Parts: sequence; C-alpha cells; structure tokens
Amino acid sequence: MMSGISKRINKIQFALLSPEEIRKMSQVKVITADTYDDDGYPIERGLMDLHMGVIEPGLKCATCYGRVDECPGHFGHIELAMPVIHVGFVKEIKTILESTCKVCGRIKLTDDEIKIYREEMSNLNFAQGDPEVIAIKSKKITDLASSRMVCPHCGAQQSKLILDKPTTFREEKVGIKVTPKEIRERLERVPDEDLIFFGLNPEVARPEWMVLTVLPVPPINVRPSITLETGERSEDDLTHKLVDIIRISQRLRESRDNGSPQLIIEDLWDLLQFHVTTYFDNQTAGIPPARHRSGRPLKTLVQRLKGKEGRFRSNLSGKRVNFSARTVISPEPFLSINEVGVPERAARELTVPLVVNAFNIDYVRELVKRGPEPVDEQGRYVTGVNYIIRPDGRRIKITAQNAEENSKRIDIGWVVERQLTEGDIVLFNRQPSLHRMSMMGHTVRILPGHTFRFNLPVCTPYNADFDGDEMNLHIIQKEEARAEARIIMKVQEQIMSPRFGGPIIGGIHDHITALFLLTHGNPRFTAEETMHMLSYVDVPGMPQAEIVDGKKYYRGRDIFSLILPKDLNLRFTSKLCSSARERCEYEDDPADKEVVIENGRMVHGTIDEAAIGPFSGIIIDKMFRKYGPEETAKFIDRMTRLAVGFISLRGFTTGISDYDIPESAVARIDEISQEAIERIDRLIDTYRQGQLQPMPGRSVEETLELEILSETGKVRDESGKIASQYLGLSNPSVIMARSGARAKMLNISEVAGMVGQQSVRGGRLNRGYYGRTLPHFRIGDMGAMAHGFVKSSYKQGLNPLEYFMHSIGGREGLVDTAVRTSRSGYMQRRLINAFEDLKVDEARRVQDTVGAMIQFRYGEDGVDPTRSDRGSTLDLDYIIYDEVEAGQ
Repeated sequence: MMSGISKRINKIQFALLSPEEIRKMSQVKVITADTYDDDGYPIERGLMDLHMGVIEPGLKCATCYGRVDECPGHFGHIELAMPVIHVGFVKEIKTILESTCKVCGRIKLTDDEIKIYREEMSNLNFAQGDPEVIAIKSKKITDLASSRMVCPHCGAQQSKLILDKPTTFREEKVGIKVTPKEIRERLERVPDEDLIFFGLNPEVARPEWMVLTVLPVPPINVRPSITLETGERSEDDLTHKLVDIIRISQRLRESRDNGSPQLIIEDLWDLLQFHVTTYFDNQTAGIPPARHRSGRPLKTLVQRLKGKEGRFRSNLSGKRVNFSARTVISPEPFLSINEVGVPERAARELTVPLVVNAFNIDYVRELVKRGPEPVDEQGRYVTGVNYIIRPDGRRIKITAQNAEENSKRIDIGWVVERQLTEGDIVLFNRQPSLHRMSMMGHTVRILPGHTFRFNLPVCTPYNADFDGDEMNLHIIQKEEARAEARIIMKVQEQIMSPRFGGPIIGGIHDHITALFLLTHGNPRFTAEETMHMLSYVDVPGMPQAEIVDGKKYYRGRDIFSLILPKDLNLRFTSKLCSSARERCEYEDDPADKEVVIENGRMVHGTIDEAAIGPFSGIIIDKMFRKYGPEETAKFIDRMTRLAVGFISLRGFTTGISDYDIPESAVARIDEISQEAIERIDRLIDTYRQGQLQPMPGRSVEETLELEILSETGKVRDESGKIASQYLGLSNPSVIMARSGARAKMLNISEVAGMVGQQSVRGGRLNRGYYGRTLPHFRIGDMGAMAHGFVKSSYKQGLNPLEYFMHSIGGREGLVDTAVRTSRSGYMQRRLINAFEDLKVDEARRVQDTVGAMIQFRYGEDGVDPTRSDRGSTLDLDYIIYDEVEAGQ
C-alpha cells in the first residue's frame, strides 16, 4: 500500500553546525593523537576509537554494536584549544564584519533602511525563492552597509578590514591583526533580526559558528586505514591531518595554560589555523599544501569532492560497473554490422542471469551439468554456468566437481548465471561517448583470440580505428532492457544520424575502392572470378552472362546489381563528377558520371563514396527509407563482403612510385614556382614604391598579403594540374582520391607537385624574430620564401628551411585539435548539466521536472532528423504526430 504514495519536497534548508550540535552528534571526545596500541587494538578516545565505527572484521562498534558490514559509522569531536576560522566561510565572515558595527554588532543601516530592506528580503521567501536573486539583493544591502565608517546606531567609528589570504584579518589604519577569538566575539554581537540581510536564517545558522571551536571527526569508514604487505598500517590522509590538529591543539592549550610568551602562543595558533585550513582544503591559495613525507600533497575534504576524480563526478555521476569487459578492438569483415566478436576468455567470465521456470528447467539443468568450461568434440566454446543463486540469496560457484550434483538441485525460482552464448544482445561502447551512436546494441559472436571484433562500417559512428583503441562491452541483465536494446539500440536502428538526417554507417576505404573498381568502366570478369567474388556474399544465382569467343563473362555492374533489391529505382550523380557541368577529366565512359539503377539493376555509373559511403551514401539513404533498417543492414553486410571478395581477387596496393612524374613535369613545376616568386617580388616592389592600389575595405598591407596568397594558391593549383596529367585513373592513389575512399587530389598534388604556401591563422607566416620570421632572412624581407612558401614536393623532399616552415603550419593544426577537444568536452558537460532535468512528454513537448514548458514542440519543429529528408520539413517521410492525434 505504502509504495503507491508519492511525496514532494517542500523546501531544502541549508544550515551551519553549531558547537552544541557537533558535540551532540559526537559519540566520543577525541583527546589523543594516537591510533592503535602495541597489540593493534584501537586506543580509547583516540582517532580510531571503536565508538566511531569499525573497519576490522571481528570487532564490534562500541556505539551501535554492529560489525563491519552493519555499522554505518559515527562522528567524534575535537575541542580546539583556541577558535580558528573555517576557510570555507572567509568571504561571508569578511562581509558580515564589514557590514556590522564592531562595537554594538548592528548592521550599519539606518532604522528606515532596515525597515524597507527587511520587508524586501522577507518577500523573497528564502525557502522557495531564487538563491541568485536573494544573493544579489543581499550584496546590494551589504555593500551599502560596509561603505559607512560611522555606526548609525551607537556612533562608533569603524575601521576598514583587510583580508590577508587565506584567513588572516587586519585593521587597515593600525595594521593590527584581528584574532579569530575577537572575530568570533564580534560575530556573537550581531543580533538575530539583522541576519536576514546576509541571507542567514538565525534558527539554523549563526555567524559565529563559522569560527570553529569544536571540530567534527568523521567516522572511521570515511577514513579507513590499510595494512601494507610489510604488516605496517597506513593511515588515511584525513587521519594524518586530524593527528596534526590534535597535537598542535594540545601544545597550544599547554602553552596558554603555562603562561608562555604571546609570540609562541600566536605561532602555535597560526599553525593550528594552517592545519585546520588544509584539513578542509589542501589547495587553498596563499599557503603551501600539507604533504606526506614522500612529498605527495595530502588529499583532504575538498579534494575528495571536486573535479574529475572527486566524489560527485567519479562515484556518483559515473561508477564502475559489473558485467562489463574492456579490451583492444580489431576488424572482422565477415561479421554483420549488428554483431560483435567476443573473445572466449571474456565470454566465460561474463554472465547472463536466467530465472528457472517450468518451461526452461530441463534446459537449465542440462546447462548446469556442463560445468564452467564445457567444449564440444572439436574443442570449441560451449556455454557453461558460473554460479547458481538459491531463492534465499545464497550463491553457489559451479565447478567441474559439483556441476552434476547441483544440476539436480535446481528448482523453479532459482537463478542461474550462465556464460555468454551466441546471439545474446550486448551494449558496445567507445569513449569518449559524444553522441547517441557511441553506445549501440550488438549480438554476440564468440571468437578465438583476445580482442573485440566488429565490421568496418561501424567505425564511423564509434569514431574508432584499429591503432590500439579499446572498447567496452556491457552485458544486459534484465529482460526488459534486452528487449529495448534489440528494438531501439541495435546498430541497424542507428544507420541514420540524428545530427544531419543522413546515413552515418556505410562502406569505408577498401569497400569504396573495391566497388569503384568493380563498376567503373563496367569491366568484364570470367566465371571463375565472378564465383570467387560471390562466394563471399549470400546471394542466390549468378548475374546475366555475356558470351565472347564462346566464353562466359560477367559485367561488374551486373555483379553489384545482385545485392540490390529487385524493385529499387534510383538516379544520382557520382562523386567522380559531382556536377553535371563538371568536365570529367579521367572518364573513359561518359555514362560513368551518372548512376542509374532500374528495377534493381545498375545500368550506368560508378559506385563511389557518394553511393555507399557514410555521411553521403545515397543508396543506403534511399534503402533505409524504402525498406527499413533490417534490409539496409543486410545490404551493407553484402556490399562490404562483395567489396572484400573483389579486392582479395584483384589486389590493391599503393607506394611512393605512384607519384612518379617525368623530369619534364618536375622542371615545368620548378619553372612556374620561380615565375610565381618573381611575380611576388614585383608586387612587393610596387607596394614599396607606394603604387599598389588597395582593395575595397582593405589596407595596402592587407591587399599585398591577399595578392601574394592568391599567387601562391594559383601556382600550387597549377602544379597539381601538371602532376595530374601524368597520374590517371590507373593510379591507385588517384583511384582512392577520386572515389572518395581516402585523401583528396590536393594531397596527391602536394606529394608529386608542390607543397605550397604554409599558413597560420589564415595568413602567411609572419611571427618570429624582429622584422623577419627566422634569422636566415634580412629584416623587412617580404618575399615568398621568407614567409613560408614551400616550392618542393614531399616526394622531392623539403630543404631544412622549408621543413621548419612546414612544421610551423602543422603545429597550428595539432594545437587547434587539442584546444577544440578540451573546449568541446567542457561545453558538453555544461550542456548536459543544464539539460539534465528536461524531458520530452507524449505530445513531444519539452518540460523540466516542475512542469515548466521549455518547447511546445521538441526541436521547435517536432521533426526527427532520422525520419526526415536531412532535417527538411518539405519532404517528410513519416506521419506528423498531430495527424495521428487527429485520426487522419
């Protein structure tokens, strides 16, 4: 009955702990800095007193009599010899001291002002009001009060306070230090009715409680000690600090009681203040951090809470989980995009809970009987069982010895933790998880080896490569979660990206190269070659044959057509000639520029990145919209297998010799680069003579730079064209660039022709020494070579000067990437924190947790990019929600 009752939080009130409260919640007054006696037993009234809890098995808590796993821990307290300032409240203490009279303690406002401001503050409603509004109002009042140097109530002259960070206060005129004891006395004089102006509720927060006289000692299980291999105990950092605090407090008390000189007392008092400050925050500005003997700074209270490794982000927002595995990834082109290859060793460790019922009891008994490491006749993996759990919660580990006996004991209601089996749905993740497709559902294939394996088209959404990347596998434990993963998280459901509404999964690198070569020019293949290719793909039959000289031949486009649906009709322009107006320089067959598919048969064109690649893949896009995710996944699987079959038959390699161009071409490139340098020199002469006409809206200097950049750009393009004349579509590197598999023609021209102008922030290199980039040049030299023009090609090799200039340009890219990564990571965290309480309801409205409306339609237009034509509302291929509601 009670489980159905819901409650709302009415208000949250933050309070300060008073000395009385600290003593009340304390179970023991800690008076000795020692922890354990010679027998290893906690010393009474020491920092490990049993009243504060237990961490040793066998001992009982002296407060609740619970053992290690039962006792929650209890507080103790230390009575400080002299008051010390709490470093977390220094700003608030300063504000209160400056705004109140040092004699009578009243806020330095007139009676009329007090009356007006009290009414304003009362109306803000501390419990439900906006804390920011309260803080702004409070600051306005305290700024006014602190500006007055005479108390309006008692007429006492005030002196300005100076804070020597972190915790020392001085009176400005006389420079006398104000001790924490005096500060506490001044704060005690502030009447309850004036505290509203500082945003304090006097019932739960008095300002003098910000100056500590009693220090709470946290329970032992907050600061457990560990036993090292040597048998010595190593205490927690907090315990180390508490030891220091107790020792200094005792010395200070003895010195004060024995009438020691004021100087000694003040030094010990400062030392106590230092230890209490670093106990709360060991990164306080203005004081050195407390360290271990090894030199490592102690990790105290604030360091345990904040930052990436702190309690909130490390232990509350994200936690380590069970039923997960992590290892290196490697490619496996024969898996489906929906599958993941799991190493046998991992599959033996990871388990899925199976609840025994009347329908599966015989199967489960047979499973348990196998034991933990069963194999078949060929020595291959067979699913076993690691644990069985009785209805009373007791776990029994299954071994080869007890498997048969336990299989007979299995009954309805027991839970069996079986090992992974083929076909299990799991979650696969690569960090950093930046978008939805960074975690997707895969079905398990158990493979030999030690790495996770998956098909290459899935690299794009994970942003994965195989240079040592590691990925995480999560085994789903509940039936509902497994169903959800199969229906909405499976890879085939993520083919369309929610960012741009196009496919994010498609053929990459070798797939594109292979299918380009298979279809470009529609080459012929013998029956044996065709059978080799089709042996990789599960398609029935052979394509239509051509008889030439009594032999059967098969065309590349017909082979590709076998993997297309029979009713697919499509027409688009390939990447090879992305525009109908563009002149196709390398084409043998003019029909290659337009891809035409009629009733599932490819009639014209070339398959390249525009057809099957991620981000652009038109065929994948249209198939997903027409046939749905399952058929599209099948097509991607077949397409990648066909590509692997073709490339394994034909072979494909690239080398530095691909960039060989004749000596005459190299000489011509040298000639045009020399001409460009001379033209730039003439431009500089024109500028120096004052004859250069500035461009509209530009200075003469900017005009000169733009003209020089234009010249260097032209000469690089020209060198690329010269190099390209000798590098046709028979060249492997050109094939990769033109098909969109990898790189661009620009990169090829940089290797074979000329690297060209290096730039930083969009302009020529101009920083370095006074009036010149490097000491190799004359001051004021504005020529091409002095500002980062590289006339050599990568193949030819850069001279030391060019190499240095090139490294400057390259450095910008590296720094830019590093900066962008950290900035976007921080921005994502900010966005997540801002949006974490938003939800989309059944009517696609966006609301926060209290029901405030953020958007009347999700995304302002209610359009799901994955179900629209790249986000466009003009060609929606899904029913708009309102029509469903209206019954249309």
